[in-house]
Amino acid sequence: MYLYIETLKQRLDAINQLRVDRALAAMGPAFRQVYGLLPTLLHYHHPLMPGYLDGNVPHGICFYAPDEKQQTYLNEIMQRQPGDLNAEPVGEPPITGVYSMGSTSSVGQSCSSDLDIWVCHQSWLDADERQRLQQKCTRLEKWAASLGVDVSFFLIDENRFRHNESGSLGGEDCGSTQHILLLDEFYRTAVRMAGKRILWNLVPCEEEAHYDEYVLSLYARGALTPNEWLDLGGLGTLSAEEYFGASLWQLYKSIDSPYKAVLKTLLLEAYSWEYPNTDLLAMDIKQRLHKGEIVSFGLDPYCMMLERVTRYLELINDPTRLDLVRRCFYLKVCEKLSRARACVGWRREILTQLVAQWGWDEKRIEMLDNRANWKIEQVREAHNELLDAMMQSYRNLIRFARRNNLSVSASPQDIGVLTRKLYAAFEALPGKVTLVNPQISPDLSEKHLTFVHVPIGRANRAGWYLYNRAPTIETIISHQPLEYNRYLNKLVAWAYFNGLLMPDTQLHIKSSNNLCDLNKLQELVHDVGQHFPIRLPAPTPKALYSPCEIRHLAIIVNLENDPTSAFRNQVVHFDFRKLDVFSFGQQQQCLIGSIDLLYRNSWNEVRTLHFSGEQAVLEALKTILGKMHQDAAPPEAVEVFCYSAHLRGLIRTRLQQLVSECIELRLSSTRLEPGRFKAVRVAGQTWGLFFERLSVSVQKLENAIEFYGAISNNKLHGLPTVQVETKQVHLPGVVDGYASEGIIQFFFEDGDDEGFNIYILDETNRVEVYHHCEGSKEELVRDVSRFYSSSHDRFTYGSSFINFNLPQFYQIVNIDGQAQVVPFRSTSLSQLCMNTDEGEATSPLKQRFQLH
Repeated sequence: MYLYIETLKQRLDAINQLRVDRALAAMGPAFRQVYGLLPTLLHYHHPLMPGYLDGNVPHGICFYAPDEKQQTYLNEIMQRQPGDLNAEPVGEPPITGVYSMGSTSSVGQSCSSDLDIWVCHQSWLDADERQRLQQKCTRLEKWAASLGVDVSFFLIDENRFRHNESGSLGGEDCGSTQHILLLDEFYRTAVRMAGKRILWNLVPCEEEAHYDEYVLSLYARGALTPNEWLDLGGLGTLSAEEYFGASLWQLYKSIDSPYKAVLKTLLLEAYSWEYPNTDLLAMDIKQRLHKGEIVSFGLDPYCMMLERVTRYLELINDPTRLDLVRRCFYLKVCEKLSRARACVGWRREILTQLVAQWGWDEKRIEMLDNRANWKIEQVREAHNELLDAMMQSYRNLIRFARRNNLSVSASPQDIGVLTRKLYAAFEALPGKVTLVNPQISPDLSEKHLTFVHVPIGRANRAGWYLYNRAPTIETIISHQPLEYNRYLNKLVAWAYFNGLLMPDTQLHIKSSNNLCDLNKLQELVHDVGQHFPIRLPAPTPKALYSPCEIRHLAIIVNLENDPTSAFRNQVVHFDFRKLDVFSFGQQQQCLIGSIDLLYRNSWNEVRTLHFSGEQAVLEALKTILGKMHQDAAPPEAVEVFCYSAHLRGLIRTRLQQLVSECIELRLSSTRLEPGRFKAVRVAGQTWGLFFERLSVSVQKLENAIEFYGAISNNKLHGLPTVQVETKQVHLPGVVDGYASEGIIQFFFEDGDDEGFNIYILDETNRVEVYHHCEGSKEELVRDVSRFYSSSHDRFTYGSSFINFNLPQFYQIVNIDGQAQVVPFRSTSLSQLCMNTDEGEATSPLKQRFQLH
């Protein structure tokens, strides 16, 4: 046994050294400096070292001994400030080991790869010590970033996986969606930078089911030395709960990094295909390690992931996705075979062998190597292909879960965050600007963009067409348009936010009825560019879990329909003392003929809307205010862009004033006052904007009786509710503040007795109130989610339906005597059960609760 253990240790050390060498060989001097110094910076704590902060900070790595370069660095520190280097305290150091994981050291590591570091620590660190260590790691991340190296640290309690503890969803953490799968990835990709060897590698695969007993027997026989190994536990059975949550997480990642996510999502799909006898990839690598089969380019984890996915796709006869996954792998490796110079020889050698096996010709390789120069046609084709593959994989995951009547164990909050981001990225809605370039090509800018308007009555459908060419008959007639929309604002927004429209792009416009001229178009492009950055940081989990709010709003006036253009060469009679742009002159004409809205919300969606005619002002106001729930933060910016031929400044100022007043009324602290309204006179008629409890309504007011009747109706009746009790019930004010259009919301309120109340707001803020419910809230969460995931399909892609817009769950709590809304957290492990009967269509609420 001793000789067997020693042989495995030698193999492990040899593979680990190979991976360290490969990690350093693939990268530049800055990366090598950071990678080489991180163990030293975590072992010591010194004012002259990066990451230092005052106070007691846990430091010291088990079995750490500086190498030659690290010792040179330490000698320099000592020369600058002689004295104690403040090494680890007496006893076993607090840091068990430091490990890089993920693509680092594999063929998937490219010159632009980031670095994920697990800092495994002793379980006896208290909360304050962990916080101090995290603060130091955060400072080290900033130091690395200053050198151009992207590093993310993850503090891992050595007992985390044994106790099934989950992180929080944010940054690179997957929250409650992964456990065994995260450990699987760590075990197959970890590179020990300093600290203890990983014990899991020594346990034979046939003993995995009895992992703890086998480890204890090794200690009992003296085959292992106590406290010499990092023991995160064995790889248990992969549950369908975790599998579904992990799949959602990979879809979440695919939005920003599609090429890498395709590989990982298909690996999960391959796992599900083998279920319940899933052979995790880490187990496959360990099996080969124990047999001495150091094949597949030295057990390269990325190559082995490709092997597993290839075997799966060939078995199910899916050549389309197999071809895609090979191209994704090639692009992820980022070693251009059509060019003579190579970053690292061994990576080029691996890729050359694979490409020869695949039978690729030089033309295909050159096309992929030229990805940096792809333009919109190629990028959109690649985006649609990636999206097709991800959606096909997701559909297969859903079918697997339903077929086996399995559930997901992610918490409702994490599921909410994941589904919200998927909804924001993939949901196809009218007016939404689809972003087609998630890290596919760095530059989609065009030299020429031509906007062509086709009026009603022509062979082509009426509206605007966008071409990436100068407007000659030959180029327009012989080419398909890039994009079409009924309204110009949407096309401009699509071109701008997808990076086609840049400051040096030459604009052209053709409109037979002069809806918009070149000057207007150039002004619009300039205004949008000045007020809307193309890229923003990704929305936080908190933002995704909360109702979406308008962040940046542009109100675009008279772009396509300008009533003031008729004033040219005319005498217009009006009274300056009664100047009203909404009821102008003797004809009481509204000088706003069209309004386009362009806004970005807190989920980073970009939306456009168009309103035309005399009621455009009222319709636009009602729409804007309806998208603001009463507890929303005011928009960070509200801009009015006006393109009228005459009275431009006056129209812009008056509309800006009206919009500001209405937003203030909608979001002000006096929102609970009944009967609040704003009277607006448009085209000679008076209208009332009524700020009701959950929405804003518009009502025409012909005379004084009708006017006061409307106000008293608002006071007396408000919005209807479904009352289960016979006495009058009221919706709590704190629920009013969270009401948001477009999503279904459940609010739980614990009652004085053992029951609880439920307030439900649907997508149009219609209300149902259930009192004195009995049973389990967790059961309700499970059944409602199952009901909506199987019966209400709101996302359409291709011929299939997928619903990402799942209900959101909240709890009303009393904090310091004040009611507040917090995300619903299960007291036990919540389960969102997948529906086994796709035809189910009865309300799960009435199935599970007895209503008194």
